[in-house]
Parts: sequence; C-alpha cells; structure tokens
Amino acid sequence: MGRIGRNQQCLCGSGKKFKYCCLPKEQAGMVQKNPQAALKISLINELEAIVQVAVEKRQQIKELGVFILLATVEGDAWLLEITESDAVQLARAGEALEIPIDEKSETIEINWSHMYDLSNKEFELTAYSDKAKTVMVGYPAKEISAAIKRIKKKFPSEILNQVHVDPEEHR
Repeated sequence: MGRIGRNQQCLCGSGKKFKYCCLPKEQAGMVQKNPQAALKISLINELEAIVQVAVEKRQQIKELGVFILLATVEGDAWLLEITESDAVQLARAGEALEIPIDEKSETIEINWSHMYDLSNKEFELTAYSDKAKTVMVGYPAKEISAAIKRIKKKFPSEILNQVHVDPEEHR
C-alpha cells in the first residue's frame, strides 16, 4: 500500500481527511505509522471484544472499516466483510472460536469460511467447504443491511475495490 495523501480520506474510517485526523497524532508519535499494523491491532482487539459480547449472549453490531462485527443473543459472533460478502464465525453458542487471521508484511489475511446473503430479509450463510446453505433465524438482517449501506456510503468505490488483493502478488 502506498502512502496516504494529506487530503485523502483517513484510513481509520473516521470520514475525515488524513491531515485533520491521524496525521497530527502520527507526527506526535501517538499512532503507529504502519496502517496495516494499526488495523491488525485494532481488528484483533475489536474481534476479541465482539466475542466477549457473544459469550455474554448479548446482541451487538459494530462497523469497523469494511467489516461488520456481529454478536447475537444465541452466543454467536461473526466477522462480515462487505465487498465480497465473506464471513467467518468467531464464537458459537457462547464459546469462543479461534480467530483465523494471518498477518503478512503487507496484508492481513483472513481465512473466510462462509459467504453471506441478506435477501428476503433473512441472514443466509453458504459454507465454502461444502456449499451448504443455512438461514440464521433471529439474526438482525435489517440492521446488518443498514450497516452495509452506511459503510458503502462512507467509502468511495475505489477504496472498496482495493480491499481484496491477489494473493499471488504478495508471495
């Protein structure tokens, strides 16, 4: 990833220009200069927090960049990615699962296990392993759909198109 320009939208997701958001903090030594490292730390912390909410069997939806973190009253937690509708489960029935993230020097790789769909006002998952489809009854499909719309409105399509990279480029 190249350097971010002063007048570009800040990568932290605030919606502000970089020069008004993280640049002054970076110059004061208050933030890491590597956006990937900052995202990894931020993402891991947020994933651990949403898992804790799921363990407590409370519902929460949180937006983080192009991700949606979901905890349900059933004790499930999911990380959803909005550009390609990828998903991975972080907790099941109140039990934390291993967080499948692998940090490379220039990328953060997430081992996505499912694809999700929000058609017919239902949250449907399709497993990549066997293409099995499951409708998740009681999941807040309407709220997830609204979060996706907010994220897509917040980030320009050029940024959203850069979320996924060809893994062959980074080997």
